Amino acid sequence: MENSLPIPAESKELFVSVNSFTKDYMSKYDSSHDYNHILRVTSNANRILTSELEANPSLQYDITAIFLATLLHDVGDHKYVLPGQDVENQISEILLERGASKELAIKVQIIAKYVSYSTEVSAPHLTQAALAQYPELAIVQDADRLDSSGAIGIGRCFTYGAAKRQDQSMQVAVDHFDVKLLKIGSMMKTQTGRQMAQERTERLKAFKSWWEEEMAPSF
Repeated sequence: MENSLPIPAESKELFVSVNSFTKDYMSKYDSSHDYNHILRVTSNANRILTSELEANPSLQYDITAIFLATLLHDVGDHKYVLPGQDVENQISEILLERGASKELAIKVQIIAKYVSYSTEVSAPHLTQAALAQYPELAIVQDADRLDSSGAIGIGRCFTYGAAKRQDQSMQVAVDHFDVKLLKIGSMMKTQTGRQMAQERTERLKAFKSWWEEEMAPSF
């Protein structure tokens, strides 16, 4: 993968090491947040980055930080953290152990922290401050949120429900469309992300309409 992405030559060894760590780390998560999710987010980020730079070549991004953040953004995810685990600085520690500079490690830690949809909803001012400090966050955030929309988003929503909410009906997953998934498009930060989200949001709306039609009782 490192040879298919625009990773700077001096960062490839670090990227390979982190990728190997992430592949192993994510193996304990259910398939809504597994390594394949990481690959899709990385692919989305690459598409967004390429398109944004083509539209505005003067933009400057830390490409290494973008792709390290796509690899690590779900490390320490609050949905999977065990009681007593301290994950506040986990990502920066992983990077420092693998030879990253302190500056890069902190940058990726902050980007990964503010990728979170729930964090932005609960503390939008903090997310805006992080975006102002690190424009790379916009790309990683959009890339991750695209994977919560469209056909993939539907699949992940039901998968997470089956893994974590076995006592609840499938309707809870569909209710989550209105809680989060249908709102994602309006929260995209890049022009490319907004364009990609538009079609995926229409797919969500179509599925929701089909669901409601098929669930409607005849008595």
